[in-house]
Amino acid sequence: MTTLTAVYEGDLRTRLNHTRSGQSFITDAPPDNQGKGEAFSPTDLVCAALASCMLTTMGIVAAREGIDMKGMKAEVLKIMTASPRKIAEIQITLYHPQLSATEAQKQKLRNTALSCPVALSLHDSVKQSVTFQF
Repeated sequence: MTTLTAVYEGDLRTRLNHTRSGQSFITDAPPDNQGKGEAFSPTDLVCAALASCMLTTMGIVAAREGIDMKGMKAEVLKIMTASPRKIAEIQITLYHPQLSATEAQKQKLRNTALSCPVALSLHDSVKQSVTFQF
């Protein structure tokens, strides 16, 4: 079974469908690359995948450790290079000012975020700058 399907709709827009759930969304090329910028760009999705993967894997560890991580927020900044056009750096700040955890547990969460599957899948040329504020 396929994971997803992607269909090009024209005008630099694609529609992606998740096979198992039936959920769908669109992507647009960004305005600085001839697009409309009316939705996430494919490179935005790479950054979103990294942030989401970090939060999800941290959530697994938090549940095991008895930590309430609900409300943790990730702010993401994507930095592109022009030639070749690619993601140069992904800056992520993870916030949870009221996180109730020991320093050892917080370190487990940090280590988990930095070694999530998406983080490990990105090419070494994509700098991952992660700040933890908890």
